[in-house]
Amino acid sequence: MITIIQGTTKKPVSAQRLADFFANHATGFDGFLYIGYPIIGTAEGPYPIDALLLTRDTGLVIFNLVEGLDTTGIQESQDDSYNKLESKLRAHKALMKGRSLQVPLFPVTYAPAKDDVTSLSEDDYPVCNDANLEEWLHNCEWDDPSHFEALVAVIQAISTIRKGRKKRDVQKADSRGAKLKRLEDSIANLDNLQGRAVIETVEGVQRIRGLAGSGKTIVLALKAAYLHAQHPEWKIAVTFNTRSLKGQFRQLINTFTIEQTNEEPDWDNIQITHAWGAPGGGDRNGIYYNFCQTNGIEYYDFGSAKRKFGQDKEFEGACQKALDDCSMPSSTYDAILIDEAQDFPPAFLRICYEMLKPEKRLVYAYDELQNLSSQSLPSPEEIFGKNQDGTPRVRFAPSQPGKPQQDVILKKCYRNSRPVLATAHALGFGIYRTPDEATGSGLVQIFDNNQLWIEVGYEVTEGELAGGHEVTLARTHDSSPAFLEDHSPVDDLIQFQLFNSSEEQAQWVSEAIKANLRDDELRPDDIVVINPNPFSTRKEVGPIRKLLFTDGINSHLAGVDTSPDVFFDADSESITFTGIYRAKGNEAGMVYILNAQDCWHQFWNMAGFRNRLFTAITRSKGWVRILGIGKGMEELMREFEQVKANNFNLHFQYPTEEQRKHLNIVNRDMTEDERRRVRKKKDDLAQLLDDLEAGRVYPEDLGADQLKRLRALLNKEVG
Repeated sequence: MITIIQGTTKKPVSAQRLADFFANHATGFDGFLYIGYPIIGTAEGPYPIDALLLTRDTGLVIFNLVEGLDTTGIQESQDDSYNKLESKLRAHKALMKGRSLQVPLFPVTYAPAKDDVTSLSEDDYPVCNDANLEEWLHNCEWDDPSHFEALVAVIQAISTIRKGRKKRDVQKADSRGAKLKRLEDSIANLDNLQGRAVIETVEGVQRIRGLAGSGKTIVLALKAAYLHAQHPEWKIAVTFNTRSLKGQFRQLINTFTIEQTNEEPDWDNIQITHAWGAPGGGDRNGIYYNFCQTNGIEYYDFGSAKRKFGQDKEFEGACQKALDDCSMPSSTYDAILIDEAQDFPPAFLRICYEMLKPEKRLVYAYDELQNLSSQSLPSPEEIFGKNQDGTPRVRFAPSQPGKPQQDVILKKCYRNSRPVLATAHALGFGIYRTPDEATGSGLVQIFDNNQLWIEVGYEVTEGELAGGHEVTLARTHDSSPAFLEDHSPVDDLIQFQLFNSSEEQAQWVSEAIKANLRDDELRPDDIVVINPNPFSTRKEVGPIRKLLFTDGINSHLAGVDTSPDVFFDADSESITFTGIYRAKGNEAGMVYILNAQDCWHQFWNMAGFRNRLFTAITRSKGWVRILGIGKGMEELMREFEQVKANNFNLHFQYPTEEQRKHLNIVNRDMTEDERRRVRKKKDDLAQLLDDLEAGRVYPEDLGADQLKRLRALLNKEVG
């Protein structure tokens, strides 16, 4: 079977004919067909290969595609593609023996619109169409295919940018620094599914879903760079919610573009831009601001949006108002890529859609559980609305052979080990939380679509994944590679620490960080300290930073001591301290989470607070320390002991649809005004009940109509 990875190309008709041929006609071959990939950097600039076939039987077949009937220059084209690809492959020792390349290369011109190609074909310069291509392929032979796996690895190694930011100098073979180096080397290459997500390009909307650590940000960055390399004339925008991701995106895109093309990106045509934006140009630009400016409609900054639309509704209100005020939006971009889409209101995704040219190349990536506002992202049909005839403007088609995927799920986690990820999910969902009276369950949230558990890499080991049934879910070996946890004992991968006071917590963290630097061969940029409550971060991290400074260890508060677009301070040896919002999208070998007790229980938005803890835990690509004070921390530790006792599997009763609705209501997010109103009503109700029981108020005082309505509500609740 041929796996077809269909990228963008300037020869769409012949490329699709080739994909259809291998999807429907070619038999007896097993391997990969890449269309529009790779791109080879040369002295003359980037050189895209039209298509590439890799199989054990044929070796490497290089397709030069003819769009239409014009076959002039086919010999020169075959020579160019052969020479450039051979030069690229010779740079890899795994494919060489002495001075000889161990992979046969077979160039061919594919001209599907030509009825007769026999007169064009020569022994050294073959030309094929659908009628003779299969026969020609069977004449391509690889006498010693023992290098096939190495060849696949070279072609699929889209980039080496997953390796560490700096060269790691370690002296002790079993130090944390040495273990981290081995981890980084092991995950340096993208897997095949991530590679497909980078290359495959949809004419329309594409969605990429995946867990924390599955590579969504890297995939988006490489995808943007790939599209830019293929179409340098396109206007491409990359946007995101966490400002500290801007530097990361710029570095990734710059590195990949140079790797593939030997040239730096044209930053006028590929823009890494904020979602909101403001007047002033340059780094202040943003998608929403540009939409307002381009279409001549009123722009709201944060302050004016808060006054107009209310607290926690600022960006949603501003985006929706812009859409309502613009009947004929101008097209600005050829492609827009959105990271962290779960943190954006649907109206913002709609603005991005409206700013695109007719092909509507929009790619958005998200992880449902990293939504810190706990508002679920609607389906694409809901987000993008309907046509005049009532049909959805966007609808994802089922996956078809020879067609790029519209809905990509990255189920393999390359950051978190199985124990760390399962713990994060258990605490994030409240799997082992003590049941409360309001819901009769410990759960604080759950996926509405139960099959999503399977899609993100869990398997059912006991029970049934259905409402009202007991189920046990476990990470698979494929989705959670063993090497992520084999380097250290479980009790070292993840630890909980209970303290009596903030001072005791601060002292412990400072001593642990000093040991990391002194004994563990970790670098300062291997360490991140996260406070889940963004409003108390400066106050909570201050004592720890003071203790470190006394010992000559530099630190910075991300976005405060640095530019808002900077997370790790590359210019100095400095420990990163951060609130949860700036931590998103970033990762570190050692993660310390302060004041975890703040995430145990809240009167409002419990799902959102649990998501903060989930997001903080999943920043770790090595070890995580979860720290806290008091009863809330004791309860979290009790939940963790249940996770361990179940061997880091998730065992619970899956809620019914009615129970899920109830969970969403009880644990919903609320504005400050809504919270005050609910608290007041609860206090008023409690006082009324006390007065009724004490005889200070009689039921008759409430009036017949109020009593009737109260009985109806209570009967409905009981029913």
